[in-house]
Order: sequence, then C-alpha cells, then structure tokens
Amino acid sequence: MKTIVEQFREQAQARPDQIAFESPLRCWRFDEVDATASRIANGLSARGLGRGDRIAALTRHTAECTALVLAANKIGAVCMPVNWRLAPPELEYILRDGRARVLFCDPEFMPAVAKADVPSLELTLATIPGNTEALSLAEWCASFSDADTGLVPGPDDAALQLYSSGTTGLPKGVELSFGNLAAGVLGATASAIHYHGPPDQVFLNVLPTFHIAGIGVALLTGSLGGKSILYPEFEPAQVLAAIGKHRVTHAFLVPAMIQFLLAAPQIEGADLSSMQAISYGASPITERVLVDALRVFDCRFIQVYGLTETTGAVTALAAEDHATEGPKQVLLRSAGRAMDGVTIKIVDTATGQMLPDGEVGEVWIRTRQNMLGYWAQPSASADVLVPDGDGAPPWFRSGDAGYLRDGYLFLHDRIKDMIVSGGENIYPAEVENALMQHPGIADGAVIGVPDERWGESVKAIVVPGPGATLAEHDIIEFLRERIAHFKCPRSVDFVDAIPRNPSGKILKRVLREPYWKDRERRIS
Repeated sequence: MKTIVEQFREQAQARPDQIAFESPLRCWRFDEVDATASRIANGLSARGLGRGDRIAALTRHTAECTALVLAANKIGAVCMPVNWRLAPPELEYILRDGRARVLFCDPEFMPAVAKADVPSLELTLATIPGNTEALSLAEWCASFSDADTGLVPGPDDAALQLYSSGTTGLPKGVELSFGNLAAGVLGATASAIHYHGPPDQVFLNVLPTFHIAGIGVALLTGSLGGKSILYPEFEPAQVLAAIGKHRVTHAFLVPAMIQFLLAAPQIEGADLSSMQAISYGASPITERVLVDALRVFDCRFIQVYGLTETTGAVTALAAEDHATEGPKQVLLRSAGRAMDGVTIKIVDTATGQMLPDGEVGEVWIRTRQNMLGYWAQPSASADVLVPDGDGAPPWFRSGDAGYLRDGYLFLHDRIKDMIVSGGENIYPAEVENALMQHPGIADGAVIGVPDERWGESVKAIVVPGPGATLAEHDIIEFLRERIAHFKCPRSVDFVDAIPRNPSGKILKRVLREPYWKDRERRIS
C-alpha cells in the first residue's frame, strides 16, 4: 500500500477542488492541504531541518495538524502531536525528550510553552491566528514555494511520534512508521469500520490530535479521498447538529461521548438518518447505553481494541456481534476478533508459554502495525517487542491481561495497572510520583475505580504523615498544579497503611478489590 504522503498527493491531483476537511475555522480542499504541506516543508527545509528531525504540534486543530504531519514527512522529518492537556512540566519533558526543533502551537497554549525550558527549540509559530506575538502558520509559510519535494518515504521510515504514558512515570515517544500506518489505519481499520471514502461517506472527527484515533482518522479519510467534519472539542449539541447538517455517515467515539449524546436534550429532534456506522473504543459500552444507542442512531456499532503502540485498532467486535439478548449477548463483554493481518496469543508471563482458550494471561499481538519502538529507549523497546524470526513482525506485549474464547478476545485486567478514564490512558506511577511530593503525605497509591460516566476514575489512597491534617480538596488542587487535570484523582481515601508485599511492592489488587468486587470485568 502507498504511504500517506503519496496518497494525499494523488488525491490532490484527482480531486483538487473537493473538500477534505471542514472545521469551524475554514474548509480545506485537497489541493490546499497538499500545497500548504509543501510550503511548510520548504520552510522547514530552509531552516536546515530534514530527515529525523522532530516537529512538535500543540494544537486542537486537526486539519492543521494533518498538514504538519504531511509537511514533516515530505522532508523526512517526524511530526510529534503533543497532548495540550498537559501541565507545563509535563509539556517541557516531552519537548525536551523529542528534541523538538520547531513547535506549532495554538495561541491559548503559548503561556504554558513560555514556562518550558527547551534548549533544542529554535522556532515557535502559532497554528492559528490569535492573541500572540508569534507568527501564524499561514503568515510564516506564505512566502515559501508550494512545489512538492518529491520525497517518497520507505515503509520502515518513522512517520509519526505520539507520546504514551509510561509505567515508570515518564511518557515514552511511540515511533510509528509509514508501514505501520498503511497496515493499520489505511488497511485493517478502514475495513473493520466499513469506511471506503467518497462519494457518499462523511466522517465526523471530534477526537484529539495527540491520540492515534484522532490523527489516524484524519489521515485515513484524507488518504482515501473522503471528507471529514472536524471540531476542536466534543460538544454534544454541536455534534448532533453537525450529523444532520453535513449528512455524516461515520464517527469514532469513546463510550462516554455516546452516553453524553444520548443524554443531550437536542437528541430528540436530531436528524440522524445519514449515519451508517459508529465505531467506539477505549472501554466497553454498557448494555443500557448500547441498547439506547442502537435504537436512537439505528446504524452499525463496531467496538475496537488497540494501543498507540499497535497504531490503533487490532481487534473488532463486528456489528452483527452486538446482540443485546440471546446466545451472542456474552460477546458484548469481549473486545472482538483479531483484524486482518493481526495474530493474538495469550502468554503465561511466568513461563513464557502460550495458554489455551479460557486461561488468563498477557495479551501478545503480532502485526505489521506494531511500532518501530520507543524513541531513544532501546531497553524499553526490547521489553515489549519480542522477535519471532523468519522475517515476521515482532510480538508486542500489551500489558493487558485477558483470554481467548472461540477467537474472541476477552480483557480481564491490566498487568501494568493502567487506568482508562473517558478514553484517556493514565498510569498510576505518574500520578503517584506527583502525589508523593506533597509534604503531608507519608505514603500513597493510585488506582482506577468504576465510574458510570467515564468507565474508570482515578482514586488516591493516602496515608497522612505524622501530625498532618489533609483534606481531599487540597490534595487534588496540589496535584493539578503538577500534572494534567485529567490525570488527577477525583476522590481521595485516607488509610492507616498501604498494603505491600514482602519486597515493598504495593498490592494494587488488594486496594482495588473493595471497589471492583461486584464487577465481572475488572477493566474498563
């Protein structure tokens, strides 16, 4: 399959006047996307940037971010979309870790960038016009040629670098290649969600640019010549109005978004007749929400499971498996079957042996979608990428615990203790590192607990220090100054001691048990 750069070039030639992206700010024709990407590429090249350099993007705006990805790729560089919800210290760490030389930033995030010390950063530009002294992207690139560089990347060249939270408390840069994107986003995912592009399919994308789903959907629709309706953030009333106005056929949503749409007053009069398929992921949908959604939207629902490291989805629960009664009802608790080109096995972490159907172990994934590795972290990459020989792609150790039954994957727990809240991945180690900076806390731990709205929410378990007087509100506010708000606990419980094993490791299962004891599935 051709690379995303080649695909966009061909779409610009084949359908130059067709709208690729429509956002509240403007419409982007295919020829404008490609020409803008070339201007940016030539501007970056004029500054001496090229193969292997990292270009950071701190933006809510998906069309602009897509142009930056393509621009970087046209000179052999790599775009790094950065989570705009991060606190300044987290932002600084990622920009320094990626050695970003240029940053494209929305004006609203400029104050956070001003607090960051990033020696490698040579130039900061505003992604869109706004209240800032920095030149806007449009102003800066206007003077550069729109002539294409002609560079054709190889399948093993890095195309995109996304940051995933880490079990050690520090984010890791996930390097995704052009081959990864071709196999995953443009291949298996497009097939699983029944998306083939023009002339009759329109995709609604309200997902953040720093998620593989958000930028992946934009690259998917553009590469296949389709139209995307983009919004910088999710607002239920706006989304419902957009579906009728733009005759939207496809959307990817996290279950919490579906729940918010169903609860919105505007749902009663919304025109949803154009919808063909809604794909969802990050957590399973509850039966109540699913039944209501199937009735209201009257279209296919497809659940997908995947990770940033696997370039997104690797399993899919097909629309025909979304049964709310009868023998297939049990499948709603599964994550579906392996997608085309994906092999899944369950491994006993103690012995390294593959386990039979029904036995719980670590989920291992082999596919051409598996990442190149973690940026500048060979040891961490080797820990999760296991070679299989004979030229086959390596196995990726997901860190998720689960089992297979008749080809369907059932997720059971998280070996790495990761929390998924509203579609955001949160690692307790990150939160615990910040939590233990509080002078009044003697010991602490962080777990995920059931949440009807978000799937899971973050809870801190705290042991006060001698003589300390602690309040839940004060601890949460303390953390909000140090880490992104979505990572902060929504609740705090105070205990006399944190349970640990003889070697001092926190017994997270013991901590979680009271909150999950009545749940069949201890993972959101």
